[in-house]
Amino acid sequence: MGVINTALSDGLKWLNANNLGILLGCILGAMMSIDMGGPLNKAAYVFGTGMLAAATTESYQVMASVMIGGMVPPIAIALSTIFFKNRWTAEERKPALVNIVMGLSFITEGAIPYAASYPLKVIPATAIGAAVAGGLSWLFGCTLMAPHGGIFVVPTIGKWALYLLALLIGSVVGMLLLALFKKPIKKEEA
Repeated sequence: MGVINTALSDGLKWLNANNLGILLGCILGAMMSIDMGGPLNKAAYVFGTGMLAAATTESYQVMASVMIGGMVPPIAIALSTIFFKNRWTAEERKPALVNIVMGLSFITEGAIPYAASYPLKVIPATAIGAAVAGGLSWLFGCTLMAPHGGIFVVPTIGKWALYLLALLIGSVVGMLLLALFKKPIKKEEA
């Protein structure tokens, strides 16, 4: 795992050094969503927090892409349970508000039960949504100087309105992909 983690970190540094920021933002966003607290998520997070020490615009853009990528999965799932109720059981729809709060707080783990139940549907949908959000955050020039906090650190977010727009767009993309990937359930299961 150490070799893989070093290779990931070196690859992310290479993207940053070669001015491939939007692609880097997409990759970091997706990494935060793919395993939701696992090794890829942690590698992206450690890379983002490590970049904060450089105190450059690009390093703050890295952290912005990392955090937004971790916020999308629970929000996208919550939106899906609200707007596409026929894809989820009553029990799965209950924590919608909690998942929105968790997502806005940069707590990705609210999405884990859904990813565990429907991995081939939830993980690709949320990873793509998170990649879109991470890329848009970079494209919009959003920066973040705090290593954690979600919307509660808005005062440290450069171009915060565009950051929230990127979060909304990524979350809606994730929600729509969930609606596409996860077919309606039978009425007796609802």
